[in-house]
Amino acid sequence: MSLSSLNISKDWTIFLDRDGVLNERIVDGYVTKVDELKVLDGVPEAISIFNELFYKILVVTNQQGIGKGIMSENDLFQIHWHLNQRIVEHGNNGLEKFYFAPHLVSENSPRRKPGIGMALEAKKDFPKIVFAKSIMAGDTKSDMEFGRNAGMVTVLIGDSKINNELYDYRYHSLLAFAKALIEA
Repeated sequence: MSLSSLNISKDWTIFLDRDGVLNERIVDGYVTKVDELKVLDGVPEAISIFNELFYKILVVTNQQGIGKGIMSENDLFQIHWHLNQRIVEHGNNGLEKFYFAPHLVSENSPRRKPGIGMALEAKKDFPKIVFAKSIMAGDTKSDMEFGRNAGMVTVLIGDSKINNELYDYRYHSLLAFAKALIEA
């Protein structure tokens, strides 16, 4: 299936993972405060392209650092505000909304990816969302399973060793994916 066959238009939604897609992932750790947040190269430009192509740009992120007591929801809100400001500073509309699951893995919360609770919450907030006309772009197995579980097109970002049956497309960066969309 080629990207052009998707016929992306303003009735499509893109869901993005955060760590490893929008900002650098802290290996075996968490971004717990603004000064630990490093936006990946090309992300503002990619978001600018997505603003032109998609109905909504939504972030879905597992944040068990909150459940572990390593950070607060307020810390997370500050990180997300700062991330969005960095994107908006580059002259685009930014990210529509951030959804997060603060639950521990052991809680088996349906909100936590690969469960689709955050997708269902987004659909409730934005009823025009159609999962069959949505893309999930992420860098982990749980991101790809989340997309599959919700019936979305899945795009793996980065070089993770993930079963290729879990994703439809793979790109080395969010910007490479965005450019491929406009060239399709």
